[in-house]
This record gives sequence, C-alpha cells and structure tokens, in this order.
Amino acid sequence: MTEQATDNATALDAFLAAKAEIDAMLERLATLSADHFETHPDEIDWGNVGTLNHLCARLRDISDSAFHEGEYAE
Repeated sequence: MTEQATDNATALDAFLAAKAEIDAMLERLATLSADHFETHPDEIDWGNVGTLNHLCARLRDISDSAFHEGEYAE
C-alpha cells in the first residue's frame, strides 16, 4: 500500500469515527427532544426556556457552519 493510500485510509477511518460520534449525539438529542427534554408541561419555567435557548443557539451555530449559512455564509 502506498503512503497516499495509507493516509487516505487513515483519514477515512477518522472521518467515519467522527460521523459515528455525531450520529450517536443526534440520536440522543432526538430522544431527549421527544421526551420534551425531561420536563413536564406543568413544571416548565424560565430556567427551562433559557437552557433550551442556549442549546438551540449552539445547534444553530453548528447547523449554520454545516450549511454555510448565517455568519458562515460564503
């Protein structure tokens, strides 16, 4: 195997590992969201809103980066 092929195989392995980690995080987040972030409608307060808005902002930044939108627009 050539050095280039070895580098590509190593890069592919690292890419697939990162993708698997992202997929696992997305699955966990989807499950948490389906459970309304472990809150009950009668117990939601402004702290819950703040926490969810914080998570939303971080996810928006990731989404904007992935799709070249917002501050990442070209």
